Amino acid sequence: MENTQKKHSVKDFLKRKDIEISARRYGIDALGAMAQGLFASLLIGTIISTLGEQFGLGILIEIGKYAKEATGAAMAVAIGYALKCPPLVLFSLIAVGGASNALGGAGGPLAVLVVAIIASEFGKAVSKETKLDIIVTPSVTIIIGVLLSMWWAPAIGTAANAVGSAIMWATELQPFFMGVIVSVLVGVALTLPISSAAICAAFGLTGLAGGAAVAGCCAQMVGFAVMSFRENRWGGLFAQGIGTSMLQMGNIVRNPRIWIPPTVAAAITGPVATCLFRLQMNGAAVASGMGTCGLVGQIGVYTGWVSDVANGTKAAITAFDWTGLLLICFILPAVLTPLIAMPLRKKGWIKENDLKLDL
Repeated sequence: MENTQKKHSVKDFLKRKDIEISARRYGIDALGAMAQGLFASLLIGTIISTLGEQFGLGILIEIGKYAKEATGAAMAVAIGYALKCPPLVLFSLIAVGGASNALGGAGGPLAVLVVAIIASEFGKAVSKETKLDIIVTPSVTIIIGVLLSMWWAPAIGTAANAVGSAIMWATELQPFFMGVIVSVLVGVALTLPISSAAICAAFGLTGLAGGAAVAGCCAQMVGFAVMSFRENRWGGLFAQGIGTSMLQMGNIVRNPRIWIPPTVAAAITGPVATCLFRLQMNGAAVASGMGTCGLVGQIGVYTGWVSDVANGTKAAITAFDWTGLLLICFILPAVLTPLIAMPLRKKGWIKENDLKLDL
C-alpha cells in the first residue's frame, strides 16, 4: 500500500512539473529543437561568413563568427524550450550548452542533446520548490549540466565522432553501397517526425557521406513535391519542395506504399552523388540533413566548395560541380519519383488523393 502511494506521488510530481520521460519528448521534440538551434547559430553563421568572404565584407565575417560561437548555447536553449522549461532553467542552459558543446569536440551536438535534457529535467524538478528559487534553480541546472559535461561530454563526443568517421570512411571505401544506405536512411529520417539534420550534426556527417545524405533528403522532398503535384498543385510543390516532406507522414501512415517512389529515387541518386559526381558536403554537418529545405543543403555544399578552394584542397568550382548539384538535388528526384510511381498507380497501390495534403 505504501509503495503504491509513493508511486502515485512520484507520478503526480512528474506530471505537475511537466517532466515526461518518453521517446517522443526526447527523441522527436528535443532532437528537432536542437536542429533549429544549430540552424540559428552554426549554419546561419557559416552562411553569413561565406557571404562576407565572397564579397569581401569583413563585418559579415565577424557577425558569422559570433553566431557560430553561440552554437552550444543555442542548441541547449532550443532543447529546453522544447521540454517546456521555466525561464530560470531555460536561461541557465546557456552555460550548460556552451560547456557540453566545447567539451564534446566534433561530437558536441550529441553531447549537448544528452546533457541538456538531463539538466533541464533536474532544473524543472526544483523550480519554484523553495523560497530561494532565483538561486536554487539556476544553480542546480548549471552545476548538474556542467558536471555532466565534464564527465560525459568528451566520451559522448568521441563516440559520436567515431561513428561518423566510420560512416565517412566506409563511404569512401564503398561509395556505391554506402551511397545507397546513407541516402535512403537519412532521407527516410527527414520524412519521419525526427530530425535528420540533428542526426547528421550529431555524427558530423560531411564529405561523400554528407553528399549522399543531401541526395537522400532531396529525393524525399522534391520527389514527394512533384509526385503529388496533381493533388496538391503549386502550394504542395513549394510546401514540400522547400519546406518538408514530413507533411506526408499522415498519408504514409494510411498508405505506406506512397513512400516507395521517393525512397527508391534516393537509392538511385545516392550512388550517383558518391560515384559519378563525387558530391561532397563540406559545409556545416547539419546542412547534410536539410535537403532542399530553404535550399540549406545546397548552400551548405556551396560553402563547403568555397572553403575547400580557400584551403587549397579544391582547385576551383567547376561547371561539372554545378551540373552534379542540380541533377542530384532537383532534376533526378523530379524525374525519377513520378516515373517510379506510375506502375504503382496503375497497379492500384497508389490511389487518387492518397498524397493529398490539407494545405
